[in-house]
Amino acid sequence: MKKLMARLLLVFFVAVIVGAQEAPPPPKPGPEHAKLGFFVGKWTHEGELKPSPYGPSGKFAFMEECDWLPGNFAVACHTQGQMFGMTVTGMSILSYDLIQRDYVFFETNNIGENTFSRGTVDGDTWTWTNEAPMNGKVVHGRFTLKQLGNDSASYKFEMGAGSDPLALIMEGKETRIK
Repeated sequence: MKKLMARLLLVFFVAVIVGAQEAPPPPKPGPEHAKLGFFVGKWTHEGELKPSPYGPSGKFAFMEECDWLPGNFAVACHTQGQMFGMTVTGMSILSYDLIQRDYVFFETNNIGENTFSRGTVDGDTWTWTNEAPMNGKVVHGRFTLKQLGNDSASYKFEMGAGSDPLALIMEGKETRIK
């Protein structure tokens, strides 16, 4: 009986000590995450695809809506528009990788495209790079976005296979809808 009482008292004291300790506060986003705030909002995109080995030329127009995910560590975007005479619907996520110390971007859409890129920001210029296999070669991509103010940006996308130099295949502009 004494052993049982001693065990119960020990369990009680451990519970009191554990209960008295506070859980650590949830993490807070840093200044790198705050820079993603530029992308939050409703946007129109318009631009042109250049003729290339990766696809035909043509105009495109998209609407995009981006919002913070709870906690403000990442931005989720939903996109819909016209490209190649068809409706393209997509979703993307932008965030900052605290371990790699760079930005990450993932996009997928209804025509089977999936893109994962890593990026940096220098002042008002964002640069995202990626690699993907295509037709037996590794294709390198670079997406560069220049903020033209709080409510607009211009961008271009370049691609090159293997050791070939990057070639311009797309350029456009986005404008925030007020």
